[in-house]
Amino acid sequence: MVVTSTMKSKNSECISELIDRRCDQAQIDEELDYWDHGLIEPNLNGEVFEERTCQHLAKMFENCLSRAKKTKLHCSEVLVPEKLTSRIARDVLRLSSGEPCGLRGCILYINLEVENVCKKLDRIIYDSSVVPTFELTLVFKQDSSAWPSLRDFFLIGACFSPGFRHALKLSPGFRLVKKKLYSPSAGTVVEEY
Repeated sequence: MVVTSTMKSKNSECISELIDRRCDQAQIDEELDYWDHGLIEPNLNGEVFEERTCQHLAKMFENCLSRAKKTKLHCSEVLVPEKLTSRIARDVLRLSSGEPCGLRGCILYINLEVENVCKKLDRIIYDSSVVPTFELTLVFKQDSSAWPSLRDFFLIGACFSPGFRHALKLSPGFRLVKKKLYSPSAGTVVEEY
């Protein structure tokens, strides 16, 4: 029996085929239940895979910010809006979906825009065994509307060296810039969120 996406579950042709093979009612029910489940599951597996990839990407972004906070950002903590890294991960997957190697062919540059200056935080190659086919540049933005907390004023003079902030708050907005490496005429795509 061949199953396609246009096959209706438990249709009369399937049942008659099983009867012709002299299957009893229990075997017919088992066979049909298997195919009903099998038609739904591939889509579910794709969603599970995409969700795991999103979670993995979000964790990579969080780790990047964690590594950069003392070395490049000069702060003791980075405050990230809830679900920001998950939103970015979904958008990165969406921009990767039309590429020849998908996310595996991506070089991801991670930057932070602070007071109109971009600081380079990290460079991530998602799969080093694949020749990169495109670049994505992610630009986190500092929340410029945030006032420094009173605690920061007290801690700056007492505990931290000059130029060291206690906390850096990120904005919920970000920018993704996509550049195809295999087609110079394709141009650059900039998406601002």
